[in-house]
Amino acid sequence: MKSVLVIGLGRFGRHLCLKLTQLGNEVMIVDKDEAAVTELANAVTSAQIADCTDEAALHALGVPNFDVCFVCIGSDFASSLLITSMLKDLGAQRIIAKSSQDMHMRLLLRNGADEVVYPERDSAERVAMRTSATNVFDYIELTDEYAIYEIPPLASWVGKTIMELGIRNRYHINILAVKTGDALRPMPGANYAFTGTEHILALAGREDVKKLLRKVESNSSFE
Repeated sequence: MKSVLVIGLGRFGRHLCLKLTQLGNEVMIVDKDEAAVTELANAVTSAQIADCTDEAALHALGVPNFDVCFVCIGSDFASSLLITSMLKDLGAQRIIAKSSQDMHMRLLLRNGADEVVYPERDSAERVAMRTSATNVFDYIELTDEYAIYEIPPLASWVGKTIMELGIRNRYHINILAVKTGDALRPMPGANYAFTGTEHILALAGREDVKKLLRKVESNSSFE
């Protein structure tokens, strides 16, 4: 469990604070919009109406006491940059800021942010990947080369185990979990036998997945 400060209750900030709370964290929300704070006050640990561009108001929050501070102001970059800088000066342990542009990201990193997230871009990339690639049900990019893919197994895998198929050596992918409906089985053992009804969550390079997906689409064995 972590102590988290979320500044800014736009769409991203609202979803973020609710999910953080659901995961068992202590969450304090702050926004100058009274209606936005009131709407979520009962769902979080604490809530405050304040303008965080005011250094005195920000100081009063006890910034150093939080494990993570999120700056979720997307519509006013000047305020986001100012708040990020002041959080750093006030001794914030870790600052994660929301951005929508590369230029803004660089400025935020130079002025105190430890990490910058692009929720709109990341969401768009995942949708684009799922739409463009047949049989990719979900996708999480890790680097330019590697990602986690949710894909179906090959038809030729059905009835065979991970060990029999030599998945890692033969296909150059690492199976992190298998998913059947809503049930997830993390880190399946070498004796796990494929049924053909599951999806696999695989850590893999782009080219290795492309090669595998071509075989899935043609319903042929991977040789």
